[in-house]
Amino acid sequence: MRTRLSAALAACLILLPTAPAAASSSAKKTLEKYARDTWRSMTAMVDPATGIPTDKIEGTLAPGTRAKVTSPTNIATYLWSTVAARDIGLIRGSEALTRVTRVIRAVERLERHAPTGQFYNWYDPHTLALVRTWPESGAVVEPFASSVDNGWLAAALMMLRRAVPEVAARANTLVTGMDFRSYYDPAAQPDTGLLRGGFWPAQPSGCSVASDYNGSGTTVYSTCHHYGALTETRITSYVGIALGQLPKNHYFGMWRTFPDTCEWSWPEQKPVGVWETHQGVNVFEGTYGYRGMRLVPTWGGSMFEALMVPQLVPEDTWGAGSWGRNHPIYVAAQRAHGLDDAKYGYWGFSPSNNPAGGYREYGVDAIGMDTDGYTSDQERTSVDYGFGDCRPGKPEPASYGDGVVTPHASFLALRYAPAQALDNLAKIKADFDAYGPGGFYDAVAVRSGQVAKQYLALDQGMIMIALGNALSRDALRGYFATPQVKAVLAPLLAEESWNVSH
Repeated sequence: MRTRLSAALAACLILLPTAPAAASSSAKKTLEKYARDTWRSMTAMVDPATGIPTDKIEGTLAPGTRAKVTSPTNIATYLWSTVAARDIGLIRGSEALTRVTRVIRAVERLERHAPTGQFYNWYDPHTLALVRTWPESGAVVEPFASSVDNGWLAAALMMLRRAVPEVAARANTLVTGMDFRSYYDPAAQPDTGLLRGGFWPAQPSGCSVASDYNGSGTTVYSTCHHYGALTETRITSYVGIALGQLPKNHYFGMWRTFPDTCEWSWPEQKPVGVWETHQGVNVFEGTYGYRGMRLVPTWGGSMFEALMVPQLVPEDTWGAGSWGRNHPIYVAAQRAHGLDDAKYGYWGFSPSNNPAGGYREYGVDAIGMDTDGYTSDQERTSVDYGFGDCRPGKPEPASYGDGVVTPHASFLALRYAPAQALDNLAKIKADFDAYGPGGFYDAVAVRSGQVAKQYLALDQGMIMIALGNALSRDALRGYFATPQVKAVLAPLLAEESWNVSH
């Protein structure tokens, strides 16, 4: 069993110079409680017949409220959550091995696209059958292989190769059988390609592009869009590059921001930046401005897009001049929005269940490239700064409405603002009916007081990996960041120095 580490000391090792001993002990107990309760929700989502998690469960944790679908991402989050639970002392190593082995056995049985080795988006967690009709509505589901969903699953399998030696060979067989070239369009950029969002094995009813990017001789139908921004989808790029399936310079093909010319005047604001060349690729190293800060934005302005990937990939150490400077500023921008701009009194905006029902993207519109943006409130209050002389802006919002915060956003921020994240979580817990038998419920609308009393495998899994890293000397990161992976990715991330500032 690994030695437990206080949250404050973990933060010290990552960011902070010192922390009081008393605060260290208190923070440790708080984070251990959060981890223990969050793990309870993860285990409650597991289908006893197969050992894999469902997509979500109601806040009561009643077995009958488990969702009837699961995804590659859900499976990935449960795998790393199990390893985290072992490493911080919630379960024994023997139990972790049993749980992980059952998942591997189930994944080996899942139907996938044989020519590419890619898994589909939705499976029945009880039977492992491919979902072809949606359980609640009976709507037809067209089988689809998502590049980002497969990226998360592959990343989790890569972690297992080091974290659980007993299943390393089987995990390696699965991950090396996944061909991420099947998403890579080499013509998407002048100097290097981009990833498509995914593909259907049969032509779908909507927009698609016939393709055979991995040269398998089998035509699939790719999404009409590419992933061009540095959002959570970069996990797939990292995985593909680390596996030797994608060219290294693909990393520089993704936009930091779009260029500052009128041909690209539709995004949220006009960036400030310069063109640099990295590995033969022309890169516009642009930044956005928000409340006196300059940062590299995400697509929608959410915490998930920015800070889930560094729970696995040490971007802030490998890319000290880029991500290492940007991540803390991104957290500061989220805090400034919630506390100073919108004046909610709370912060942490990321896609989550909607307290009013359904699921929705939430974020800070100003730090996202998307014109429509992920907004922070139910009223979808947005900003439009314009694009210099190319496109006029609009007045700032006079006020914001019913802001929706999600606890997983604060957990993702723990590494960069530990004291502030813990304080924000404590306030959410104290001021709302936001905490249940499985830890924090998924989201809170802070002015109406509505709470989304569900637990999602993705969101709880983000909390578990953040806590696992905080309480185990970044062990979760270390399982992914092997010397072999570091040798490939670290030099790429080290090339850039972004002109960001607090």
